[in-house]
Formats: sequence, C-alpha cells, structure tokens
Amino acid sequence: MKPSEVIKRVVITQDAVSLIEKENKLTFIVDSRASKKDIKRAIEELYDVKVIKVNTMITPLGEKKAYVKLSPETPASELAIKLGIF
Repeated sequence: MKPSEVIKRVVITQDAVSLIEKENKLTFIVDSRASKKDIKRAIEELYDVKVIKVNTMITPLGEKKAYVKLSPETPASELAIKLGIF
C-alpha cells in the first residue's frame, strides 16, 4: 500500500489532543487493511518523523484507529501544528 492510502485522516478530539501533550502520541484513522508496520512506515515517510510504537483498534463505527507514539526527538505537538490540529 502507498503511504497516502494508509492514512485516511487525523483524529481531532479532546482526548486526542491530551494524548499529544501528555504521551507524545497522535491518533489517525487508517485503512482497515493496513498492518502496524504499514502504518509506521506511512507516518515516517509522510511526515518525516520517528515512530516508536503503533497501537490499533477498531472503533464502534468499524473504522481502524491508530495511536502512534513518536520518539522524544520529534514532539507530537510540532507535527500537530503542521497538520493544523493546534
């Protein structure tokens, strides 16, 4: 899968914003067929950041949500500003 096909959109909720500040994590809705490795590769290629860990879950709406923890060298708040969250 191409990186642009893996990431559908950024999740912007109050809980997602608190994760950015407290845990250096961003939340994305991703393609349901994407593996954790696909998601990690896509985030690193699209946004030029270092990903430490990816957790996924299926929402009640049937969408796949990915919680992406970034390395300390790349603050999630900086990427959030580039993405227009802050």
